[in-house]
Amino acid sequence: MSNDNSKKALILDFGGVVTRTLFETHDVTERALSLPPGSLTWRGPFDPSTDPLWVSMQNREITERDYWMTRTREVGEQLGETWTDMKTFVQRARGAEPELVLRPEARDAILKTKAAGVRLAILSNELDLFYGVEFRKRFPLIDLFDVIVDATYTQILKPDPRAYELVLAELGLDRENCVFVDDQKKNIEGAVAVHLPHVHFDVTRPAEGYHRALAMLGL
Repeated sequence: MSNDNSKKALILDFGGVVTRTLFETHDVTERALSLPPGSLTWRGPFDPSTDPLWVSMQNREITERDYWMTRTREVGEQLGETWTDMKTFVQRARGAEPELVLRPEARDAILKTKAAGVRLAILSNELDLFYGVEFRKRFPLIDLFDVIVDATYTQILKPDPRAYELVLAELGLDRENCVFVDDQKKNIEGAVAVHLPHVHFDVTRPAEGYHRALAMLGL
């Protein structure tokens, strides 16, 4: 890896890596939607036994978008409403307070990376699709990112090799000088396929994932 930090980049998935997952913020969601505490019981990777649908996604019987559309419809039904897109869920659940969503570990890593002169990128399958343009604009630290590649617009979803090539092309950097971080195994397999250095992020141990990624960048 280059010794010139300006020729390095940390490439982050957004949901789960930069943000706390919706599994971690059930209390925030319940307050925002005036649902009784304990209304939301699915815990995804934090307790797969509560979430057969999550297990189906991990087994690739359904897609990540399928999973979240099902949860979106369910939560809307709990309110007696019909929700047809993930954006509605995210914005109603916590869109008023983007600060609540940012992982503290992500904040620390992003600031440290930027201070060291290493470039920052987001490679997301659904940043604006799920969170919405206004949420992104108000999200803390978003202005520190040099490049944002969002499949909401490119229509090229990870793990398609073209998604990774696109962010590398926008950064204009050699892949061996970049580190990609994602919490979904299939997206890590996509990085492996294009020989992009990577960290498979465990959302239940976020500090560990960021520590490893920064160490790979020499930080």
